[in-house]
Amino acid sequence: MLSVLGVLGGAGGLAAIAAVVVQRGKFRAEAADMLTDTALTLVQPMRARVTELEAEAQSARELLRASDERARRLQLTVAELRAMLDRWYALIFAPDATVRAIRYAVREDRRKLDR
Repeated sequence: MLSVLGVLGGAGGLAAIAAVVVQRGKFRAEAADMLTDTALTLVQPMRARVTELEAEAQSARELLRASDERARRLQLTVAELRAMLDRWYALIFAPDATVRAIRYAVREDRRKLDR
């Protein structure tokens, strides 16, 4: 140990070792800062894109909800119209069918539709 201290020049050598240890910590801190800055530079565009995609997804969800509601209403309308046609078919082919009764039933159904 003494020979190592002698080779290093005593206190001057110890100071050099201490300076290297301190500088090593400083280099690590600078490297960490540089990595952090680089990561932030890369992450910012991704954050912006994620925000855009979230807005697009929300818009698509709202459009899907509106389309689902419209499809539901159209299915209901088709079911009502099919029931109306079934009533008319039954009226037309009833054994005691009259033109007057058929016209009356059609007129009443059309009034219901117009409401």
